[in-house]
Amino acid sequence: MKKLALHWQILIGMLVGILFGLTMTSVEGGSTFVGNWIKPLGTIFVKLLKLIAVPLIIASLIKGISDLKDISKFKNIGFRTIGIYVGTTVIAITLGLLLVNIVKPGDGISEETINKLTETYANSGSVQAKIAEATKQKSSGPLQFMVDMVPDNAIKAMGSNKSMLQVIFFTIFLGISMLLIGEKKSDPLKKFFDSLNEVILKMVDLIMLFAPYAVFALLANVVVSSNDPDLLLALLKYAFTVVGGLLLMVVFYMILVGLVVKKNPLWFLKQISPAQLLAFSTSSSAATLPVTMERVEEHVGVDKEVSSFVLPVGATINMDGTSLYQAVAAVFIAQALSFDLTFGDQLTIILTALLASIGSAAVPGAGMVMLVIVLEAVGFPADKLAIGLALIFAVDRPLDMCRTVINVTGDATVASLVAKSVGKLGTPKPKNWDDHYDEVK
Repeated sequence: MKKLALHWQILIGMLVGILFGLTMTSVEGGSTFVGNWIKPLGTIFVKLLKLIAVPLIIASLIKGISDLKDISKFKNIGFRTIGIYVGTTVIAITLGLLLVNIVKPGDGISEETINKLTETYANSGSVQAKIAEATKQKSSGPLQFMVDMVPDNAIKAMGSNKSMLQVIFFTIFLGISMLLIGEKKSDPLKKFFDSLNEVILKMVDLIMLFAPYAVFALLANVVVSSNDPDLLLALLKYAFTVVGGLLLMVVFYMILVGLVVKKNPLWFLKQISPAQLLAFSTSSSAATLPVTMERVEEHVGVDKEVSSFVLPVGATINMDGTSLYQAVAAVFIAQALSFDLTFGDQLTIILTALLASIGSAAVPGAGMVMLVIVLEAVGFPADKLAIGLALIFAVDRPLDMCRTVINVTGDATVASLVAKSVGKLGTPKPKNWDDHYDEVK
């Protein structure tokens, strides 16, 4: 009997997890059982992915740079990557603003619902923490993001997935320095990182064997920990506006894949679908990064010289889904609380959301921090910030899952676009976890 493809295994795991979670919510003690015995499986899986993210970035990026043998090629890839990422983010924010102004989801929220949401979430620790973090980020100088990119301790930077840009900076610095000392002197170090890269990719293959069971655990926990269903229903119009915008972004990406990359969009989606499903389950671009790199390199055919730079940078600064969500959420909150936004305010949202996305961490909940920065930029009353966040807090987790899928899809699309533009898009060469098993058994 033919083994099911990985994306089907993961999808089945997700569906079973949702059904199991729904069943457990109606059973006395079901939520506790899921939290104690099911949730840890998903937590371990996410930790394993995060465990190998930094080593993978270092090994893969150094291999990619050292294989270039020409610094000008790297500069070419870098400028194209940043330019395309900025372009797609601006399109995502603009699309979100157009949709929310057409649909006007905030006009349908009753005063009773606003009061109930405020009472439930406005004073919660999570909301207050997001406001505090946003205030801290906003108080920093205009060039603080550049200061934050440069680590004062490389080992310390490698010890935190939140310091991804610092790791990338150090790795690029190391890779370029290897090029400048000549191939003969750098060859021993290059061979070490080449070998390390192969080992880490094999670790990705092994971790992915556990993926269907992990997404079952992650989704079951999301379902049993979901909040008041009545409040979720009240926010459906807002949620559908966000999801509609995210789906339109997928259409936009697939148009680029078809017209520029010259690949079948459905084939492309199939190749990256395991990364998309994991992004949905984990709500983290950083945790999904090892899988995204493996799928884009081996199953789409993007050369490591491109993927090793484009994807780690994208996981940190490219947040098309999150930026679109911010545009919709900011205007929705303004509509619901009768705060008028001028055309100039909406242009400010585009600029602020773009800048905020560059410095935001690729972790669950980062979008809410970015949203506070966007709201403050358009003059939203400080005393109503907590109420504004409370309006969308009930549906933030499921929408976070959806927008992370778009973030990852955008990363994979841009990697393919850049690879095509520099002639680094080749024939896919998938690898299996047991390719060399006969040599060691």
